[in-house]
Amino acid sequence: MENRNKSITNGIIGGIVGGILFGLLMQMMGQLGMVASMMGSDSLVMGWFIHMVISVIFGAIFGAFAMMMQNLWVLTIVFGIGIWVAGPLVVMPLIMGMGTNLGNAFTPQLLMSLGTHLLFSVIVAIVYKVVSVNQEKSNVTA
Repeated sequence: MENRNKSITNGIIGGIVGGILFGLLMQMMGQLGMVASMMGSDSLVMGWFIHMVISVIFGAIFGAFAMMMQNLWVLTIVFGIGIWVAGPLVVMPLIMGMGTNLGNAFTPQLLMSLGTHLLFSVIVAIVYKVVSVNQEKSNVTA
């Protein structure tokens, strides 16, 4: 149970770091307003809030899956694709009343979104691994 909690916590830390970096990219691309619009707002602050909540949730899920998979890098790729499908292709457009974006998945804009979600996943994985290794080192010296 303790290892599970540590794994999920490490995933959350990765989600926070990935969320901040990904959020900065989204802000530069003017997309945080679209995130805010899921809650009927156009506020940059609301966009950041929603984005970070989602990032923390995704980080926790990554941490939970990391306990079950031997290969962290396979998980990273599959997870990045999964959150891309779940987020901008299905959940976000449904919340906004547009139907899904599955039919448009291979348009340039959504392929760029795939790239950014893979980047987020890589950042989460790197932070997850670094934090986990540091915990192991501190446990050995304690």
